Amino acid sequence: MSYNDGGYGRSNRGYSGRDRGHGNYGRFDDRPKPVETGKEYNVSITEISRQGDGIARVEGFVIFVKNGKIGQDAKIKITQVGGRFATAEVIGEDSPKPKEAQKEEAPKKEIPKQEEAPKPDTRP
Repeated sequence: MSYNDGGYGRSNRGYSGRDRGHGNYGRFDDRPKPVETGKEYNVSITEISRQGDGIARVEGFVIFVKNGKIGQDAKIKITQVGGRFATAEVIGEDSPKPKEAQKEEAPKKEIPKQEEAPKPDTRP
């Protein structure tokens, strides 16, 4: 046994038998994604990517939104889902939340104008 073949405790494997020190790179992530291709979602765009697309998240899952802008609440359609992120396009503005919709739809109360009382005739 030589010193170069990993013998004499020089292995990166430790006690578990798994390779250590390389992180989670290259491993297949088979967990279900919170978004699906072709489905629509209401999101808030919080960041801009290096390529200029908006970045939104659904349950922490990153979505790159073509032509999205920071602060925009948008309705998006997922165009592609990958292992670590999805891509989408804006298809409309996000519809208001129920409480906000009620506020907007509530009829505004008009304050009736008070009629001025006739001025007394002060001619001599």
